[in-house]
Formats: sequence, C-alpha cells, structure tokens
Amino acid sequence: MLIVDDQILIRAGLAALAAAAPGFEVVGQAATGEEAVDLATALRPDVILMDIRLPGMSGITALEYILGRAAEPKPKVVMLTVFDLDEYVYAALRAGASGFLLKDTPPERLLAALSLIADGEMLFAPTVTRRLVETFAHQPTTLREQPTSLRDLTERETEVLHLVGQGLSNEQIAQRLVVTIATVKTHLNRVMAKLGLQSRAQAVVVAYESGLVSPGQGGARQAHP
Repeated sequence: MLIVDDQILIRAGLAALAAAAPGFEVVGQAATGEEAVDLATALRPDVILMDIRLPGMSGITALEYILGRAAEPKPKVVMLTVFDLDEYVYAALRAGASGFLLKDTPPERLLAALSLIADGEMLFAPTVTRRLVETFAHQPTTLREQPTSLRDLTERETEVLHLVGQGLSNEQIAQRLVVTIATVKTHLNRVMAKLGLQSRAQAVVVAYESGLVSPGQGGARQAHP
C-alpha cells in the first residue's frame, strides 16, 4: 500500500494503522501528487490511499497519471478527503477511483474499506453515495442517453453492469443470476474492457449516466453496515 497525504501526522498515522493491520504492507509514503506518481510507478502498490487535495498536482490529477501509466493489474486507488462535494466525488470516480472516504472515517471502517477494495469491490462514505445519487436524480433524463459503446455489450454483460450499478457485490450478483462468482468477474472484466473502464466505481457512473440505473434503484456500497 502507498499512503499519500501532505500532512505528515495524518500520513504517519495512516501508515501506522495500515502496517499494524493483518494483510496490509505499507511500501511507501508520499507528500505530493508528483511523489505519488513516481512512487506508484516504481513500487507498483496494489492499493493507494491518497488525499484528494495535495499541494501542486491534485490527487485527482495524480490518480489519472498513475492509472494511465500503470501496467495491469492497475492499483486500486482510494481517495481521502474532509469534503464530500459533488465535484470531487464525480471527478474522482470518472478518473478511476475505486473508493472515496471521508477523513473522519473510524479506523476499523477504514481498514474494512481497504480490504473490500483490495478484493475488487467498491466502497463510498454514506454522504458520498447520497450525493452521487442526487446528482443523477437532478439531471434531465434527456441527458442520460445510452452511449454507443454500451451497445457493444451482450445481454448478460448489460445485466451485470446494471446490478453493479445498483451496488451489488460479485457474490450478490452471482446469487441473483445463479452463476459462479468467477463467471460474474469474467462478465464484469469484459464490460470494463469494452467500455475502457479502470475501476468498478467507474462502472457505477456509466450505469447511472446511461440511464441503465436510475436513482432509487440502488447505490454504491456504503462505509458501514
């Protein structure tokens, strides 16, 4: 795991928390977006926990550079912030963030979030989920037209994308479709490849933008039970 935050006490605290938890290894720390990009390229961490507001290069810009340069499998990036403004949520998700959590998230929930994301799931703070849904709820239906690329999906791939957009996990989708989890992952990987997506969270955005999922049908998995 790579920890990125310009405040040394927060950065050190997050690193100590992650290092003390089973299943995590902190391979590096960065104070700026530029450092994050360099270390991500050199160290190839599986998960990156990064502040969205950094001096110089922003966390979102760093995220775009990191995912653009990374070889497969690309790292899963969780954005941390004290704000839950729509513009940051939307920009981070579109850039490929796998999760979005507030800095006041309790330690045990933060670690639970990182575990889920490392396993390929997605996780947002409750306020982030609400604001994401509200953004699309107030968007005119005429603006949520189905993009051409979505037409390349098979019927089953579209069904999987719809369920991902509702916030279901791979296990829940497998149960709903009566298939194996491996089959769900295969369909989802094909969806992401066809649509050029970097993260599961981006798939949720596409599901909403295309009108495949409407506000009220479901939302991203939240940061607490």
